[in-house]
Amino acid sequence: MAALNALLRILFVGLAAWVLVVAWVWLTQDRLVYFPQVGRDNPATPAAAGLRFEDLRIRTEDGETLAAWWVPATKGEMQGAVLLLHGNAGSIADRIIYLPHFAAMGYGVLLIDYRGYGRSSGTPSEAGTHADARAAWRWLEERGFAAGDIVLMGESLGGAVAAQLAAVTRPRALLLISSFTSVNDLGAELYPWLPVSWISRFRYDTLQGVRDYRGPVLVVHSRDDEIVPFRHAQRLQAAAGLRGQLLELRGGHNDAFLFGTPQQVTAVAGFLRSAAEGNM
Repeated sequence: MAALNALLRILFVGLAAWVLVVAWVWLTQDRLVYFPQVGRDNPATPAAAGLRFEDLRIRTEDGETLAAWWVPATKGEMQGAVLLLHGNAGSIADRIIYLPHFAAMGYGVLLIDYRGYGRSSGTPSEAGTHADARAAWRWLEERGFAAGDIVLMGESLGGAVAAQLAAVTRPRALLLISSFTSVNDLGAELYPWLPVSWISRFRYDTLQGVRDYRGPVLVVHSRDDEIVPFRHAQRLQAAAGLRGQLLELRGGHNDAFLFGTPQQVTAVAGFLRSAAEGNM
């Protein structure tokens, strides 16, 4: 009997500890999703890459002010605009590396920092990031771009924001870089000992956005990604069906680069050209 009582006490203590951890995760899960403090003091601008840019402030529908850059194309006739929605860490200053490639392809790029990131006002939230993306889309429309002129590009968490925006705006094309199917799918894989579907206050459902969007999709992912497994990319491509292409990168989640090789540059340029010509 004493041994049984001791076992029950151990089980009770273990269960109580698990409940406390679950409660702590429920209360603090914003800190597991958003990392606006990373690279906040990065002073870089597109000028570091020799590019002209406009330093913007974009107002959202709920009164926040987003820091943003507009970087026009550098060669030939403008082919369209890319709206770049970054991941859950860092700021637009960390994404300058993309700009020369898109500019050389004839695309202007609009980069925004979500609320609470970089020099933007407010505090990040799921509804807020979607509102921020809508505000950026409206800015492009006011600049004279039609939906069919705009390419949405999302990194990781930004992929979910881009996919859900694509589902309602019907852009020319959608680029998903190292994106997950949904935050709950990823959370269940990263924390299998937690009842993620019960306690998560987030959805960030990239997969549903891809299903609802009817245009061309380029899924870009590394098999070496240590945070978002490659199978997420495969599921996203499958959801796009014949509209989807999969481009494999090399490297980890935070260092695999979209334009890492000449072959990758050619693949992205070919995808964008086909999307512009309506051949997908």
